[in-house]
Amino acid sequence: MGEGQYSEAFVLAQAREAYERGVARFDIVAERSALLVIDMQDEFVRPGWTPYWVPEATRQVPRIRRLIEACRMAGVPVIFTVFSATHRYLDRPTSGSLMPNRYPDLQSDTRWFRDGRIWGELEPQPEDVVIHKPSYGAFYDTPLETILKNLGRDTILICGTLTNYCCGMTARQGYERGFKVVVGSDVCATDDPAMQEPELKVLRKGFAKVLLAEEIIAELERHRCEVPA
Repeated sequence: MGEGQYSEAFVLAQAREAYERGVARFDIVAERSALLVIDMQDEFVRPGWTPYWVPEATRQVPRIRRLIEACRMAGVPVIFTVFSATHRYLDRPTSGSLMPNRYPDLQSDTRWFRDGRIWGELEPQPEDVVIHKPSYGAFYDTPLETILKNLGRDTILICGTLTNYCCGMTARQGYERGFKVVVGSDVCATDDPAMQEPELKVLRKGFAKVLLAEEIIAELERHRCEVPA
């Protein structure tokens, strides 16, 4: 290929196409998949309880519940994560408390982010796994990767909150560990709706297959029992 073969307009068009309509080239096979329900806990879902409430996450609860039920029916393990008071707070990035998203001007409540209680409408079943994590990504200092390998799962389906923090970071961490990653575009929520699509565009281009919840369910049904050799 000669120098100057690709014009600026061409490479920009290629990038935009991938951001807006790119589709990762893998199937979602139920027997190789696990559903990650990220941080659908009271602090983010209970209306008005904390300044970290994500109203869109609350609205998405019925759709997330439908995805969870469909995964259980298809034999897809369900793994919940919560952000909670782990290891006397000694297991988390030390700069976290310095970030603006801690809202330092607001009085904090010692009840928040301690027990990691999942919103009641999504209460885990005995066969589900609940992981208490110390930071954004679900792979950071947790047994998630070991659990997925022991389950024989190489594909992770992500729903929950926040799209551009814990969900997006988990997608990136999963990608870097060799997992196929699927993000549910209408079952992940942000605290600022204007940030939703920009994050999905980045994930779509380079980290994950981005689909609606019903598209995920349809693919699970379509490719069920198609386990690669």
